[in-house]
Amino acid sequence: MPETVVEPASPGTVSTPTAPLLLFDRVSKWYGPILALNQVTLALNRGITGLVGSNGAGKSTLIKLATGQIAPSIGEVRIHGLDAIDWRARRHVGYCPDHDAFYEDLTGREFVLNMAKLCGFTNAFSRTRTEEVLARVGMADRADRRLRGYSKGMRQRVKLAQALLTDPELLILDEPLSGIDPTGRKEMLTLFRSFADQGKCLLVSSHELEELEKLTNHVAVMARGRIAAVGTIQQIRDLLDAHPLTLRVELAEARELARELLIYPDVLSVELIGESALILKVLNPQQFLHQFAELVTSKNFAVQQLEPLDDSAHAVLGYLLGGSGKT
Repeated sequence: MPETVVEPASPGTVSTPTAPLLLFDRVSKWYGPILALNQVTLALNRGITGLVGSNGAGKSTLIKLATGQIAPSIGEVRIHGLDAIDWRARRHVGYCPDHDAFYEDLTGREFVLNMAKLCGFTNAFSRTRTEEVLARVGMADRADRRLRGYSKGMRQRVKLAQALLTDPELLILDEPLSGIDPTGRKEMLTLFRSFADQGKCLLVSSHELEELEKLTNHVAVMARGRIAAVGTIQQIRDLLDAHPLTLRVELAEARELARELLIYPDVLSVELIGESALILKVLNPQQFLHQFAELVTSKNFAVQQLEPLDDSAHAVLGYLLGGSGKT
């Protein structure tokens, strides 16, 4: 159902129907001698895009640039053709930060109401809009509790509510599912998809590819301040086939399995952890896992756990750039 908020027109908008809603054009950002973002070019329109990368990859800097909190050192960040730092551009953006910054004695309703007033709405419209967004995120019946007593999931919902106040076309969500229970996650994912169905553009930052796979198949991956790849998750996984993947295997017969694995050409290294775990580094993950399944079945190895340690974005992207994945 479309939002009812009426947003004043933004004079001076120079976008065209084909212009990206969010555009990074050869953007670099220095903090003193440190290069945090390096020649980033990215264009987003409607739909959901995941933003993935390790700590230090540049995600936070990219988000600050997109929300107009900082200006680029080189290049341009534009929203609807306007400089992202321009107040008129910010009216098109809703931001749900990862970290909390609340006045803990306020209730959730008071917090969102105050944010609505800061948007320039009248008192009457601020109250109306507050109730609409609280209902939209499932907090209408819990919004009179003090923020200091909120769970992590409730805090995430209230932050999302304030991001929706101006009915923005661009939603930037930084780790929005962090701390939310499985039922709440399912509800939030449904909510995010409904925003995309309305034609909004969502940029969802996360360090977990698995989490994003439940929401979108389109991701922008970052490493060392650069966009390493943009595409579907499967396309990005396929790029790993020629690069090492690290796996943890737990079973009682760890030593026996290690001896068997050392003869496989795709196994680069085997490390014994204690007496019941192995850390493997392998090439051609899909081929190896098929061979591994045949081995443990034929030899009756009782594998208790098989866990990819770097099947999330932070390791993927280091390999794409020829590094270790650590920044």
